[in-house]
Amino acid sequence: MQPPLATNAWLALVLIAACAIASRAHGAPVGDGLDLTIPLPPTPVRVEGHGQLDYEVLLANHSDKRITLEEFVVRDGRDGRLIAKLSGKTLDQHIARFGAVPAPASDPESSLPVAGTLIEPGQQVVLFIDVSLPGHQGIDTLRHRVGYRVAGANGTFRSSGAPLALPRTRPSLLAPPLRGGPWAAFHDADWPRGHRRVFYRVDGHARLPGRFAIDWVKLDEHGRFATGDADLAQAWYGHGADVLAVADARVAAVRDGMGEPSRISQRTHHAPEDDAGNYVALQLADGRYAFYEHLRKGSIRVAVGERVRTGQVIAALGFSGESTGPHLHFHVADASSPLGGEGLPFEIRRFERLGRYDDIARLGKPWRPADGDIVRHHEWPGSNTVVRFADDPAPDSGR
Repeated sequence: MQPPLATNAWLALVLIAACAIASRAHGAPVGDGLDLTIPLPPTPVRVEGHGQLDYEVLLANHSDKRITLEEFVVRDGRDGRLIAKLSGKTLDQHIARFGAVPAPASDPESSLPVAGTLIEPGQQVVLFIDVSLPGHQGIDTLRHRVGYRVAGANGTFRSSGAPLALPRTRPSLLAPPLRGGPWAAFHDADWPRGHRRVFYRVDGHARLPGRFAIDWVKLDEHGRFATGDADLAQAWYGHGADVLAVADARVAAVRDGMGEPSRISQRTHHAPEDDAGNYVALQLADGRYAFYEHLRKGSIRVAVGERVRTGQVIAALGFSGESTGPHLHFHVADASSPLGGEGLPFEIRRFERLGRYDDIARLGKPWRPADGDIVRHHEWPGSNTVVRFADDPAPDSGR
């Protein structure tokens, strides 16, 4: 199942907030009129035995010339080892453009095909970086270099941003939000309109709350997500499942009372502020907030200010808000508002990795079984993996 989708209007809001982002960002201007900004330095998260970085780079053309990006390179700041190099079609696929200026099929000044990503004067683009770090577990600094051409000038310009120090904080370490399984952990950095790429503008700033969000869908052993009529919300295996506190925490926010359609085909679209449906936000010991969204109406068992214990049942999985089917949306952020915080990484203390869906279109059919170690500790579940949790989560423990 794809995550809830953003509208074109939401993406347009990012342009409105672009200056606000840049004013509080980390980074440095590079080149003649091309500015490179990193709003939120990434915290490495562990995925399937290796580190991973997920963050955004803002590239703004402040010149009066058209700029064509040719490559973007990320290196380890200590030893210069290559971490990522994006160019050509791969570079273009990881960019979202703002300003609604389409790139032409060719450069009018040269009559040659455009070999890269074009940024018009005054336009800004967002480059999404999602890379693994095998052999770079001790990384603490990143260096970025962009290669580009300027209309009317010969050759390729190469400019480097200032070294970017990574935060010393660690991802939140959590217990599972659900029991048993199988559960499909749906998220994919390459979905053009998935959580990873959906900005929201709140209080004058564009934020990305779903940067590490996961949509949890319950399956049976054959990969089916419903029994009988799959158009009935209550026929989905996960509908009504217990939702659990992921840590000893304080309830920071609750919303209840939003109904849900009885059939998937009856779902309607909502205003962005209603996307989460019924939800609970827990304030964790590290000061971050864990969000549970699309909960069943009337199922929430906790109130704001209440203390909860790890593994405590706090609500039931439902189909409220902007949802394509019954599932639990879960993410961690730095603020108690569903849309008003920056999404932050988290790791789950223990789970069994059963396999993966290489193609989301195969949902409802068997997944590809896992190879290698099945039991995983202190990891963020990989893209579209299928996992199983212990029926009785153990109490919280240190790292």
